[in-house]
Amino acid sequence: MLIAPREAYAQTLVELGTENKDIVVLDADVAKASMTVLFQEKFPDRFFDLGISESDLICTGAGFAVAGKLPFVNAYANFLLGNGWEQIRLSICYANKNVKIIGHNIGASSGKDGPTHFSLEDIALMRVLPRMTVVEPADGLEMKKAVRAIAEHVGPVYLRVGREATPVVTQAEDEFELGKANIVRQGRDLTIVACGVMVAKAVAAAEELTAAGIEAEIINMHTIKPLDRDTLLQSVQKTGAVVTAEEHSVIGGLGSAVAEFLACSRPVPLRIIGSPDKFGICGTYEQIHQAFGLTAERIAQAAKEVLEQKKP
Repeated sequence: MLIAPREAYAQTLVELGTENKDIVVLDADVAKASMTVLFQEKFPDRFFDLGISESDLICTGAGFAVAGKLPFVNAYANFLLGNGWEQIRLSICYANKNVKIIGHNIGASSGKDGPTHFSLEDIALMRVLPRMTVVEPADGLEMKKAVRAIAEHVGPVYLRVGREATPVVTQAEDEFELGKANIVRQGRDLTIVACGVMVAKAVAAAEELTAAGIEAEIINMHTIKPLDRDTLLQSVQKTGAVVTAEEHSVIGGLGSAVAEFLACSRPVPLRIIGSPDKFGICGTYEQIHQAFGLTAERIAQAAKEVLEQKKP
């Protein structure tokens, strides 16, 4: 089954709007692309399109929070964070305002629009900010749970939302708690830590590895900050090797967060799978993933590399 994360996000936002009259939605002239148009159609008096002015969008969201509302601020991630970072830092994080920042078209979602529309640095930009929670669900089903969780959480949150329909790898009965990772698959030989669409690719890689006699444990690290250090450490103490996978730069994202923690707590062989340290290219979603090595095959290859390094 395939579900577009943006569709799951928008549908849940409408549900929450019915339940909570204080929710307001702000958009930067991309309501159709972000699908917040569904909220606009249902609650026109609580929807505000500020045009292509991301800095204003952030400050207005902070103002709504001061007034006691629960603002969801939406735009393409690359423009929202690139243009609005100073306002996010000061008006939301420093001021500790209850604003939900929703970055759309993350990773290679806008590949056909070219390198200017890529968002491969957003986790790094948000992870460095004090008080900010950073979330990227594994699939559309988990996205619905995540939207409800961030609405209940008091404090700044950044939520990554993809555009393309992606495989569903979680279950309806799976619990979702901010800051608490989920074990998708038990294993003994190495740990694969993934977020977003890369969780599905980690599952595919694990199936390939099983055929080679290698059992990988998979952690769905849907909350990148705060990192679930306990679950990670317990897994690594068992397996002794790690591969991380994310639709983000290899610098500053999930892989960096895992490496920073393990370097101080449990140094083990590690490989980071993500986009290389370069700008994006124009192409389809799958073409870009292939070009950047964001594939199950590359994860499986990295797993074999850390196992070789793990040998005494």
